[in-house]
Amino acid sequence: MGCVDVIAARRGAGRGQWTAEVGLETVVVVVLGPMSAGRRAWTKVMRRVDWTDWTKGRSAGRSCRGGEGWRFAGRTGASRRDSSPRGQVGCLRFLLRQVLIPSVLSPRWLPARPSAMHTLVFLSTRQVLQCQPAACQALPLLPRELFPLLFKVAFMDKKTVVLRELVHTWPFPLLSFQQLLQECAHCSRALLQERPSTESMQAVILGLTARFHTPEAEAGTHSLCRKHTLRVLDMTGLLDDGVEQDPGTMSMWDCTAAVARTCIAQQQSRTAEPGPAPIPVEVRVDLRVNRASYSFLREALRSSVGSPLRLCCRDLRAEDLPMRNTVALLQLLDAGCLRRVDLRFNNLGLRGLSVIIPHVARFQHLASLRLHYVHGDSRQPSVDGEDNFRYFLAQMGRFICLRELSMGSSLLSGRLDQLLSTLQSPLESLELAFCALLPEDLRFLARSSHAAHLKKLDLSGNDLSGSQLVPFQGLLQAAAATLLHLELTECQLADAQLVATLPTLTRCASLRYLGLYGNPLSMAGLKELLRDSAVQAELRTVVHPFPVDCYEGLPWPPPASVLLEASINEEKFARVEAELHQLLLASGRAHVLWTTDIYGRLAADYFSL
Repeated sequence: MGCVDVIAARRGAGRGQWTAEVGLETVVVVVLGPMSAGRRAWTKVMRRVDWTDWTKGRSAGRSCRGGEGWRFAGRTGASRRDSSPRGQVGCLRFLLRQVLIPSVLSPRWLPARPSAMHTLVFLSTRQVLQCQPAACQALPLLPRELFPLLFKVAFMDKKTVVLRELVHTWPFPLLSFQQLLQECAHCSRALLQERPSTESMQAVILGLTARFHTPEAEAGTHSLCRKHTLRVLDMTGLLDDGVEQDPGTMSMWDCTAAVARTCIAQQQSRTAEPGPAPIPVEVRVDLRVNRASYSFLREALRSSVGSPLRLCCRDLRAEDLPMRNTVALLQLLDAGCLRRVDLRFNNLGLRGLSVIIPHVARFQHLASLRLHYVHGDSRQPSVDGEDNFRYFLAQMGRFICLRELSMGSSLLSGRLDQLLSTLQSPLESLELAFCALLPEDLRFLARSSHAAHLKKLDLSGNDLSGSQLVPFQGLLQAAAATLLHLELTECQLADAQLVATLPTLTRCASLRYLGLYGNPLSMAGLKELLRDSAVQAELRTVVHPFPVDCYEGLPWPPPASVLLEASINEEKFARVEAELHQLLLASGRAHVLWTTDIYGRLAADYFSL
């Protein structure tokens, strides 16, 4: 133990605490752990600061009134006395920043602990935030080094009053969810992997708007008030798993609506209350839009132009949106910020795609382009169809930073070479689900420069059981050095095809995820896969089908639709699961997840690889 923790905020002191009164505030220095460890920690601090007016009494909890001011000598031996509240606060801030905080944050003071546990700093912070009004009053006294942990704890525990005040007084230019809500040295919980609390998200937005409604004159009257240094609020990276939302959590759709309404309200308030322009803040978000939300999102993007609250979209996902509305949104987005465009269920066809693609191609830094369910056959013999496809290919050649391309459910039979040859740089993620690929498409991909750079490959819905099998194995061999994520759902792979592919598949030494759901595999085939994949040390997740042994009266070869819809014998499958689990334990791979859950948050996003 032996860890000294600082956090201030309440009047009075209990066992194991030293206090000093500063004006109307009482700052509590909490010594955690056994008293022997506490004494050792306090002795170390005392060696660095020579106390004269702040002393530890005989009994725990005794406090020294700072009526005559604090006088202490630093390591240089210089001493001073300042009876003003500002002087007292300055002394306290020096103590916290120069002595206690480095001691708290130093790994030497932290005991060895399992990753699931919290540090003493975290536990102390959580305790202090129990009384939100007192914690808010203490914020101006605390060194800014504590703010990141305060934010994470307040966000986690839904301390909305403190959370709002933290955003309002944030002392850094950047407030990033991706930095603050990840696993850290003090707390192993990664909040970005959970759906965010509606209360916490609303508190962050309210804290942001409060910055624009605090007059500068009023902000300068309080000596402890921090200047408004926040310039960027980065709310990107929130979980968007598509699973039905809990009433207490906020979906990406709700987040988009909340941010958009805030932008509109801010612009309206600026119009109604003219005055000096506040310091602008850029709000980075991932936007979700459909027919219902299109109008107010377009208004929000328009109102943010020239507004102190500037909306900046990182990832855009548009579902079931007419072509003209999609174009209108793309024209309002900042070309320097957008990294992904994801268009789904838009029924564009090649004609509609040829209208939209030049507006997408102006985003020179675009890294990911996802065009789901773009209906229309690229093989159609019509002159218009050929012209539209050639124009689409020409526009694809304008992307210089593209690393991920998804063309799910687009008919690309025999034309994959034309599509991929136009790209200026190799892809690292390629999704070609249900694209009716031919053997020549797979052979071209295996020979292309893309194969040696692929981290993620999705060939779901393409029949790999016949003449495509050998070209597919060649593709696996070409991508073996870099492949991390392989999705082969509904590819008609039976035991014979899987066993023939295993020697190539097991060469993918870095593979972390393998998806085989919807393939007609038996328990014997799964055992072969489990045994041979033991050499793949990085493998963490295998999504496998229900073995054909567990179905009754199954036609052979079974169509994918039958495997997905037919009922299984639960008793047989329970025995299969138990046997697979025992085999994993026996091979020392209990950490590897074998599951039939295709709806879980198992498939990794390209940017997380």
